[in-house]
Amino acid sequence: MGSAEVFEEHRSLLFTIAYEITGTATDAEDVVQDSFLRWSVVDADAVHNPRAYLAKTVTRQALNSLRAAQRRREDYIGPWLPEPVATAPDVADNAVLSESLSFAMLVVLETLSPDERAVFVLREVFDFPYAEIAEATDKSLAAVRQVASRAKAHVRARQPRFEVDARRQRAVADRFLTALLGGDMQSLMDVLAPGAVLLSDGGGKVSAARKPVIGADNIARFLAGIARTPVPDMRVESSSLNGMPALIVYSGDRVDLVALVESSNEHVTGIYLVRNPDKLGATTGASLSWKGNRTD
Repeated sequence: MGSAEVFEEHRSLLFTIAYEITGTATDAEDVVQDSFLRWSVVDADAVHNPRAYLAKTVTRQALNSLRAAQRRREDYIGPWLPEPVATAPDVADNAVLSESLSFAMLVVLETLSPDERAVFVLREVFDFPYAEIAEATDKSLAAVRQVASRAKAHVRARQPRFEVDARRQRAVADRFLTALLGGDMQSLMDVLAPGAVLLSDGGGKVSAARKPVIGADNIARFLAGIARTPVPDMRVESSSLNGMPALIVYSGDRVDLVALVESSNEHVTGIYLVRNPDKLGATTGASLSWKGNRTD
């Protein structure tokens, strides 16, 4: 197998690693492309474990990208949300991958340091051996174990694990979307959990809530206001983004807004609205679907 073919075999895995470390599909694509250029000058036949070698390369480039982006995110106007990505339906059947790609998890990962984030992704999502993570992050084995433990505790304290039931999540999301599109305020209130949270990302470029909207009543009123705002040539499409039920709102051929819906126990608990035009390019087209096995 040639060098290019080896890279293509691992491309989906590499993109997913880069995306979960950087939080943006645009940066992840740049990281993968840069990693391919680096791989193209390597003697692939001399690499004993191409998967580990490529993961190391992508991790280092993704960390560089994330560190460069941190200052921009600190100055960001309003909540910063990840860039949504289209995911194939079968992603929701992989509980570990589906949870790690979810907006709720990616938002939590934003609270980790770059090194903690990389170690968490490689260990908890893809189950890479500690020795390979140590090489990828230029840390000692003992340091990686410490970082992994700290990052895992941090994430679990903020995002408890849950069993992903894709069919139930879709049913709850459909109830929510039907009530929203039909203007049925009572049904909307009924499907929203009392402590539901809505985050809206416009990046200062388009209208969006600059603070979290908390509580069913406040969210219902906020969404009713959005529904009353005219969108030229509006078209609405149901989709799957980040392994979650989602709604894509088009203005003509342009994506105007995406809404991702998180649910638990028959109620919507989280709504993520992304309107920043810079973050809407990966919501349509090819789907992310990684089917490789985790390293046991």
